Amino acid sequence: MNDPAPQVQTRRYPAHLRALAALLRVFFSLLYHQFAWTYDLVSALVSLGLWQAWVRHVLPYLQGPRVLELGHGPGHLQVALQQKNLSTFGLDRSPQMGRQARKRLRRMKLTPQLVNGASQNLPYPSGAFQQVTATFPTEYIVDPRTLAEIYRVLAPGGSAIILPLAWIKGRSLPQRFAAWLFRVTGEAPDWDDRFLDPFRRAGFQVSAEWLEHQFSTLLVIRAVKPSILL
Repeated sequence: MNDPAPQVQTRRYPAHLRALAALLRVFFSLLYHQFAWTYDLVSALVSLGLWQAWVRHVLPYLQGPRVLELGHGPGHLQVALQQKNLSTFGLDRSPQMGRQARKRLRRMKLTPQLVNGASQNLPYPSGAFQQVTATFPTEYIVDPRTLAEIYRVLAPGGSAIILPLAWIKGRSLPQRFAAWLFRVTGEAPDWDDRFLDPFRRAGFQVSAEWLEHQFSTLLVIRAVKPSILL
């Protein structure tokens, strides 16, 4: 369902918290690469078990028949998309995540269609996909080169479905700690509508939707490539 955007509030953390946030971001980078085998466990812990459920919220937006996932991670969404009988492709910069995803898909008797690469230089022909999706991407998703490549590989009328942010709202001690952790590491920053500006500049018709899931709020961005190109 659609809900009002979270209120924008500017926060300035003390120096020791900014240093902690920097260390945590380094940790999460290592988690995505050298320690990819622990990714599922850590993401489940920091999200209080909601991470995979959050990711699956993009599924109703993805009808294919051809879908490209950027930053496929350990491959959970790849499995879900193939189980919807969609022609599914994935790209990730982390070789370690590529190995994790391939193992998961093969265990499920599914065929990996994954490549190791960068979103700024997609190895696919123009107009190849009806949807491109990314869940909890880092800053690369608003890089003009990434958005230009997404625009290029989408067919006219195709859409990019991005799940960039989640806010934990519960009042229990674990929920409040998880919410603080997401804020201080930048995983759940204060919302600003200007986040949509890079998509507009790239030529997309863009909108944002807020979805409720248990004690959290998710943001889904839908960026549509116009059907008639001028």
